[in-house]
Amino acid sequence: MTELADRLTQALPAIRAGAEPADERGEFPAGSIAALRDAGLLGLLSPESAGGIGGGPADVVEAVSAVAGACGSTAMVYLMHLSAAAVVGAAVPPEGGDDLVAALASGAQLGTLAFSERGSRSHFWAPVSRARRLDGAVGIRASKSFVTSASHADVYVASTLAPDAASPTDSSLYLVARGSDGVRIDGTFDGLGLRGNDSAPVTLDVTVPTGARLGDDCSGFGLMMQVVLPCFSLGNAAVSLGLARAALEAAIAHAGGADFVHLDSALRDLPTIRAYLAKGWTDLVAHEALLRETAAKVAAPDDTTVLAVLATKAGCNEAALRITETALRVTGGAGFSKQVAVDRPYRDARAGFVMAPTADALFDFAGRALCGMDLF
Repeated sequence: MTELADRLTQALPAIRAGAEPADERGEFPAGSIAALRDAGLLGLLSPESAGGIGGGPADVVEAVSAVAGACGSTAMVYLMHLSAAAVVGAAVPPEGGDDLVAALASGAQLGTLAFSERGSRSHFWAPVSRARRLDGAVGIRASKSFVTSASHADVYVASTLAPDAASPTDSSLYLVARGSDGVRIDGTFDGLGLRGNDSAPVTLDVTVPTGARLGDDCSGFGLMMQVVLPCFSLGNAAVSLGLARAALEAAIAHAGGADFVHLDSALRDLPTIRAYLAKGWTDLVAHEALLRETAAKVAAPDDTTVLAVLATKAGCNEAALRITETALRVTGGAGFSKQVAVDRPYRDARAGFVMAPTADALFDFAGRALCGMDLF
């Protein structure tokens, strides 16, 4: 949509300006999130009736990729908000749900997911915590291993086993306000990349109303698989390719401007350099096409959609590793420094393939699907 392009044009300058402070000091990119809010982009997936844009999977790919090219940390915070808004909108809780949908759309509230637990690690779909029924309420005790925007999100969408769960997939999702009694954020993020995304362990020992549940009891696994996984996988792949494109474009610019004065030639005059760049570009545009095709499948699902979602995140994550490696190889010592702006997307791109579901797990799931086996 041209409207989306206009909104991105409005927001991206502030996001680019905040990228280096987020990376160098590990600062949460508050100014960048404000720019997304002011451009209306936090409501990308929220319904128009709630003040959102009413966008779809292709819009997620376009927006998140563009934001990632400017700042990987901002893109991850943005993606987690979109994923939270999508699942809240798909299963509006009876207690204050409509107001929250509107608040997430306007950016008055920043949302995130609190799924992965220390006991099940990257198998985010299988919480080991179990909710307890109380008088008109639910008790949740859980150790969430990594929650993006942990100290800055207003509301977590938290998973837990249902009180009467009989299997690891009998889960429910609940809304937990960050300011609730019993929410403890354990530390700050200090990582290789995505340094401003405020990802931290969170301990929950909270009581929430029964009406804070999203959907029916034991519907959490279905919501995670049918709503969150497609949205997050598309967005995570878009983050990877946005970072890869930023690194490769920086390498192309460097190749044209780096001179061998004594030879009266430029770096681009070397056939090996041109070949590296061409291979990286081919890899990039092929995976961008795959991502667009998968977004179309998510918008109009068929029997191949699940396999496409699984394979696309893993494939794009690993393509970003190759492409950013190529960018660093082409730019050499200059790229290893901060001189040509390859270092940050190189480091940030390493997060995608270890982020749950990990690329290795997804390739296994995709292989199971290809072989006609059950995924879980």
